[in-house]
Amino acid sequence: MTTHYTTPAKALHWLMALMLGCLLALGFYMADLPLSPEKIQLFSWHKWAGVTFFALVWLRLFWRATHRPPAYPASMTGLQQMAAHAGHFAMYVLMLAIPVSGWIMSSAKGVQTVWFGVLQLPDLVARDKALGHQLEELHGALAVGLMALVGVHVAAAVYHYRVLKDDVLQRMMPSKAE
Repeated sequence: MTTHYTTPAKALHWLMALMLGCLLALGFYMADLPLSPEKIQLFSWHKWAGVTFFALVWLRLFWRATHRPPAYPASMTGLQQMAAHAGHFAMYVLMLAIPVSGWIMSSAKGVQTVWFGVLQLPDLVARDKALGHQLEELHGALAVGLMALVGVHVAAAVYHYRVLKDDVLQRMMPSKAE
């Protein structure tokens, strides 16, 4: 039985953690900027990265479905395991819902999503200013919710490492050999 994640699972985890941090920081930074060429460029980069992130979530879900993750340590109670499953499930739901809400928001605001200026994505809804504003609020609220969950995720990993002194954190660390 394996006690660590595969190298591709680790690479996806850390790449997506880095991307998520950048997407959240950029999203909150650019939201309050006055309309300018810089803001339009930042929105384009945010959308490109968001579409890429969305694709990586699906790749990660595929990898997870086809590669069994390591078992939890025997010291973890059933309640802790249930909480870990629920937390991971909620993060995956939000990592899918946030890009979709952004895509629908762009459609409703009449702003085409074009991935890296090459692949034009279809609008998901007709132009509707009021809906666009509501989706903007939803997109931000979902992002805040994901930030909170990531905070709990990191705190749990540190708790396992510093307090419980088990291998939950180490099995996802890049330095752990397969």
